[in-house]
Amino acid sequence: MFYQNVSLLNTFKSVAAAFFGVQSNKNRERDFSQGKLSHFILVGILGVIIFIAVLFIIVSLVIPSA
Repeated sequence: MFYQNVSLLNTFKSVAAAFFGVQSNKNRERDFSQGKLSHFILVGILGVIIFIAVLFIIVSLVIPSA
């Protein structure tokens, strides 16, 4: 069987799909069989940090400083 690691772009796509709760069965199976757990953890943490930063910026723009 030809073994190919999941690319960084596919890792980002899979983590983004996890954030929204949508993932095809084919991609999920690929992630579990070929993906590295450490890559998914790092991209997931980065995604959470970006999400929190975006929320902070939006709230800062909507609520004026006193």
